[in-house]
Formats: sequence, structure tokens, C-alpha cells
Amino acid sequence: MDEIKNVLICGLGAIGSIYAVNIKNCLKGSLKVLVDKERLNIYKSSPLIYNDTKYDFDYLLPDEKNFKADLIIIATKFSGFAQAKEDIRNFVKDDTIILSLLNGVTTEKELAKLYGWDKVLYSYCICHSSVRCGRSITHDGVSKIVFGENEFEENSKNNVLRVKAFFEKCGIDYEIPEDIKRSMWLKFMLNISANPISAILKMTFGEMMQNQEFINMADKIISEAQQIAMAEGIKNADTMPRDAIQLFNSMIPDGKTSMLQDIEAGRKTEIELFSGTVVKLGEKYNIQTPYNKIVKEMIEIIHKNQDLQH
Repeated sequence: MDEIKNVLICGLGAIGSIYAVNIKNCLKGSLKVLVDKERLNIYKSSPLIYNDTKYDFDYLLPDEKNFKADLIIIATKFSGFAQAKEDIRNFVKDDTIILSLLNGVTTEKELAKLYGWDKVLYSYCICHSSVRCGRSITHDGVSKIVFGENEFEENSKNNVLRVKAFFEKCGIDYEIPEDIKRSMWLKFMLNISANPISAILKMTFGEMMQNQEFINMADKIISEAQQIAMAEGIKNADTMPRDAIQLFNSMIPDGKTSMLQDIEAGRKTEIELFSGTVVKLGEKYNIQTPYNKIVKEMIEIIHKNQDLQH
């Protein structure tokens, strides 16, 4: 089993910074951070400060050709994914493994279309919220990468073992569930129910948990996704709404969803990745998704108002 030695991280935001710092401390000179020219100038003039410590990384532009990665971690926002999946091209070799830590259930398929399922593992990240102020990020260190093999390539099992060994070497918390696709859909259901409503109504996890009207609305949103999960062939979909609510109850009561934080900071949200995906897949399978359509349209109204204010 070939050891992972050279790593490329694409995205140095709230999630990417956690693992960039962790891996830098482990690999020393074998970590590269992929950036465009604009970000290169920003990052060099204003380095990342993570938990009060300044970090300078070895940055790489997409057109460079002298580096090949054993492992590529994509940790961009959804708005940056389309560009990121193209920008990693020069750094992919025959046995490269690609992990996409984005929320959602679609990015692995898009990566596999470009680079093949032999290089892609299913994955996502569970992470406590971080506090970001400019180039300074504060985080309590609680995060976990959940990953697993895909069903299309036998070599996928070996890639899981390679990543597992690397994460253990670097002290990165991880989980390899028995059914990674079901696990991804559970996280997706949590996101599509909690994120839009919290952003619209400005509610914390605790406020949502204590509000029965929210629980009723979340159940309707999740039920639409459940029908799509069944159409997608996800196993044990009948118990997914119950399990998704249980997952929701494990969140920190004072915590805010990423979408609420985006709204408060005046940033565009990942509504297309969440409710937008449900609506599109609903159209594909001829499944009605009225509740996801409503919250999607309401977030888009907020986006429009943000544009008018700038």
C-alpha cells in the first residue's frame, strides 16, 4: 500500500484551514495549497492566522506542472467548486485520491466524470463552527472527516486504507461508516432542513430544537428528500427522517448554521447545493418538492436584497 506523502488542499476557508494547519504540522514541506492569482497576492500579504498562530503555506497556481498529489482535498464553498474541479487537473496522477469535503450529495459524481471513480472516495466533514474575522480563524479543534469507498471501483477499498493510514499519522479524526452514501444523505437532510430556515428566521440550533413548528417544517422538507433518496437507491431510506432529526439534536444549542453565518456576513449562501439539489433531483424523478422550493426562493429573496444594498 503506497503511503500518502504529497497533499494538495483546494480552499483555505473555515474547513480547509483546519486541515491545512493539521497536515502542515505533520508533513512539513509536502503540503501545497491551490490558489488563483488574486488569492495568492492576498494570502502572501495577509497570511492565515489560525488560533492566534500565523501560518505561511506553499501556494500553487493551477497552471503549474511540477507537483503531483497523492491526496487532493477540496474544501471550497460550493460557489468555487466548478472552478476547483478543473484547477486540480495538473496535479492528478494515476493513483491520486480525491476527497470533496463539500456538503451535499453530488460533487463526487462530478469529480468522477472528470477523473474516474478509481480516484474518488465519498466524503464529507462534520465540524464545529469556527469564528472568522478577516484572515483570522478561531476553532475549537472539533472536526471529523467521514469517508468511504465507492461502489464502482474495486481499488476503492485500498484507497480507503491509504487515507485511513494518513489520517492516523496526522492525528485527523475520521469515521468510515458501514454505508457512506446513507451517511451522506443523513447529513444532507440535516443541512437542507436546518440551514435555510435558520438563515431566514435567524435561529440557533437550540432555538430550532425547542420549536415544534420548526420540527414540523423540517419533517416536511426532509420527507421530500427521503423520496428522492429512495429513487436514488439509498438503503434503509424509511428510517432516514427519524435518524436525521436525531443527528440534529446532537448539534450545539448555541451554534449557528453555516448559512446563517453567511447571511449575517453578507455572503452568498450554498442554497443551490442544498434546496437547489433537492428541487433538481425532484424534477429528474418527477417528485414534488414544494417545501424545498419555498425555502430556496426565500433565500434567493435575501440574496437579491443583499445585492440591492451594495
